[in-house]
Amino acid sequence: MNHIQIADTTLCMQDNAYSFKEKLEIARQLENLHVDIIELPAIAAGKADILLVRTISTFVKDGIVSVAAGLTADSIQDAVSALQNAAHPRVRIELPLSPVGMEYTAHRKPAAMIDWIRTAVTTAAEQCADVEFCAVDATRTDIAYLKEALSEAVVAGAKSVSICDSTGEMLPDDFAAFVAEATDGITVPVAVRCDNQNGLAAAQAILAVRRGVSCVKTDVQGVTVPLAVFATMVKNCGNTYGFESRIRYTQMNRIMKQISWVADKSSSTAVAPAFGGEDVGIHLDAKDDKDAVIAAAMKLGYDLSEEDQNKVYEEFCRVAEKKTVGAKELDALIASVALQVPATYTLENYVINTGSVLAASAQITLQSEGKILQGISTGDGPIDAAFRTIEQIIGRHFEVDDFQIQSVTEGRGAVGNTLIKLRSGGKVYSGNGISTDIIGASIRAYLSAVNKIVYEEA
Repeated sequence: MNHIQIADTTLCMQDNAYSFKEKLEIARQLENLHVDIIELPAIAAGKADILLVRTISTFVKDGIVSVAAGLTADSIQDAVSALQNAAHPRVRIELPLSPVGMEYTAHRKPAAMIDWIRTAVTTAAEQCADVEFCAVDATRTDIAYLKEALSEAVVAGAKSVSICDSTGEMLPDDFAAFVAEATDGITVPVAVRCDNQNGLAAAQAILAVRRGVSCVKTDVQGVTVPLAVFATMVKNCGNTYGFESRIRYTQMNRIMKQISWVADKSSSTAVAPAFGGEDVGIHLDAKDDKDAVIAAAMKLGYDLSEEDQNKVYEEFCRVAEKKTVGAKELDALIASVALQVPATYTLENYVINTGSVLAASAQITLQSEGKILQGISTGDGPIDAAFRTIEQIIGRHFEVDDFQIQSVTEGRGAVGNTLIKLRSGGKVYSGNGISTDIIGASIRAYLSAVNKIVYEEA
């Protein structure tokens, strides 16, 4: 299988008006999705842009953080400086190669542009091991000149090159043939970026992949190749044509909704993504079997592994004994038990005693590696007593960074969803729990976070 890298350019859109926090959230969700490369624009706002890149670099550990280098030696240095703490830094040298672009954007003649390509790539490569050269308006460039520019970039130290179609005038098969001809003899990986004004960008990209391209530049808003569309094409066609991506398809629908909501939030009509929704038409009870539950999960956009299917069905059976499970309940249920790390500690049972004339106490039984572990403790209320008991059992104390209780559904039989964040070793770990019993939901959320801490430490 050929691995197809997916680079996302959402944060490079010229007309975006995202706040600093929104940019961080988009980058965080892209990392959760397992996008290979997160692209950022050139440093334009000084310290604010540098801080953004450095902050994103603190949590993007698997993917590449790529920053455009601008058109000057100083802007190249700014990009390198901003990336100094990134686990996988990349500097992008983006230059126009069409006659109009060279003349009016870069203010250089063709020969001078070749010289600048050598200088810019060499300067970046001396300070960053991963440099990408991007031919911004490649399809409006004489192909012989394009090949010369790409070759010079590779000789100067570029570890990858990109062919960008900024006009949208080529049909998919013609574009794929153009890319194949332009990069014939190029020994480094090739990426493409296609304008989607005619709705053909995804088709251009997938045909280019079949002609040897190994990376596609996408975005969430569909200005270029739509991320969700292209990832789905790779998933559906990969087995037949021999390619794959590292996108987390199970969570893609959920994450894409969250990114789209952040991207559209400046609109006065934007609303938060629905947590499930009764209009989906999901109404399950204890009589429904595993196939019915998994079919409902797929209707919500989840593509669960066999292991997660078993976890979801087991949790469904527990909740369905007490009430009907609709879309909202199932959505929250999946979020609480699926897509998790292996459980070091699982809840067997608990007993809570509380009242107005006695201190709250909790007796909890956990299972870990086949062993039964028990503890009992008092606290300032039943939830505090439960958390203290868990800490007593595992022999460790964790700082609670955040704790939220939310009602997923309404009515006397409402299902509660609990979110907790524990701090350990300077990092924050979140856990979710769901139950008609809010104390039970809190215990499950606490254990979910603890299991993540233990898993990462191991």
